[in-house]
Amino acid sequence: MIPESVIKEQLAHVLETTRFEGLGERHEGKVRDSYVRHGKRIIVTTDRVSAFDRVLGCIPFKGQVLNQMAAFWFAKTEGIVRNHMLALPDPNVMVCRECEALPVEAVVRAYNTGSTTTSVWHHYKNGERNFCGNVLPDGMRKDERFPRPIFTPSTKAQMGDHDESVSKDEIVRRGLLTRERIDEVERVSLALFALGSRLVAEQGIILVDTKYEFGLLDGELVLIDEIHTPDSSRFWHADTYEELLARGEEQRKIDKEYLRTWLAQQGFRGEGPLPHIPDAIKIESARRYIEAYELITGEPFSAQPGDLTGRILEHLRRAGHGA
Repeated sequence: MIPESVIKEQLAHVLETTRFEGLGERHEGKVRDSYVRHGKRIIVTTDRVSAFDRVLGCIPFKGQVLNQMAAFWFAKTEGIVRNHMLALPDPNVMVCRECEALPVEAVVRAYNTGSTTTSVWHHYKNGERNFCGNVLPDGMRKDERFPRPIFTPSTKAQMGDHDESVSKDEIVRRGLLTRERIDEVERVSLALFALGSRLVAEQGIILVDTKYEFGLLDGELVLIDEIHTPDSSRFWHADTYEELLARGEEQRKIDKEYLRTWLAQQGFRGEGPLPHIPDAIKIESARRYIEAYELITGEPFSAQPGDLTGRILEHLRRAGHGA
């Protein structure tokens, strides 16, 4: 674990945005900036943090954590499905094959949990027993494991909207994907989840739920974006799971819920002006992201402090990218 003093020093060097020339057409997401040219997409994972569908600022080293963790899982899962990663020229940068993104997110859930109105637990406690085409048993407690992981796809939000959890039948009915394609997405997603669950269990961690994004490359299904990161997944500590479940207490989390919870305590849930996030909260968030990387991968996190923009440009130049 890197010293807190290093994290504090990096507050002055967070990667908020990029405006690189000569890399191709620029696209900006909530967390990632990407550049598309000649069938390749250069993805720069910034330190921006989002919650409640809003970009809230930057967390030191967050981009490096997410990028390197995605690369770790792409390597682990390439035996299940092809992915878009070609190279990792910088800790914050991934060079990828350009794919046609599917208009659906693949979500897999193994536990009856969540706190928002879109969560499976919200629907369950209000009496619903069919969630996205999955029939759920009666008598379940919050945070209890399902008999088997369930596939709950969602439509991708348009500007100003939220993702919508729907069934496979609804995906087909709306013409978003064919029956054959959504069945393939489900099959691959469940296989990825099974492998991820098994590997993190070796680290004493529970993979609670996650989302995957897929694209097409010459008609072939390809895994894109990120996989099994604290931004795309929920993780719990396994050693205290049963005890906390029996007491009806909140599980020990390894994800970005720390910042989300703090924001909710300030009365912010996505609406209205953005609250000021103190440096102490940013430092603790960074510490938790780094801890998540080390716990989940089982590997030490190697800090890359200092000016990120200059370092990224130099690494891209050495790799033959740029003007």
